[in-house]
Amino acid sequence: MDSLNQIVAVVDDDESVCRALRRLLHSAGIRADTFTSAQAFLDMLSSATSLPSCVIVDFQMAGIDGLELQRRLAPTGVPIIFCTATDDEAIRKKALARGAAGYLMKPLNSETLLTAVQLALGRPFHGPAN
Repeated sequence: MDSLNQIVAVVDDDESVCRALRRLLHSAGIRADTFTSAQAFLDMLSSATSLPSCVIVDFQMAGIDGLELQRRLAPTGVPIIFCTATDDEAIRKKALARGAAGYLMKPLNSETLLTAVQLALGRPFHGPAN
């Protein structure tokens, strides 16, 4: 896949988290779109001509939660990275067993997140641009 066309979708019901992750990804040269609900993301997908290259998703959201979003996206093969404050071993195991590319705890370590995203996108990690 052409790395210039790779877009990461960030799905988190906290707008400040969406903004912060979009800025962090941008600092590493990664394009990102943000969605404050899983439903808004799925609505966008229903009319999109292409899929995102990776999805960063919070687990605990109103309406459709992260595990349900993962289940719905499974047929697409899009890598999913969970970034959540929910430290529940059963949820983590379920997410990883279903193929999650990562399960990271908030507050996030920027380098750890960028490494996970770079790996999910299939490119080497270079860190944030200065």
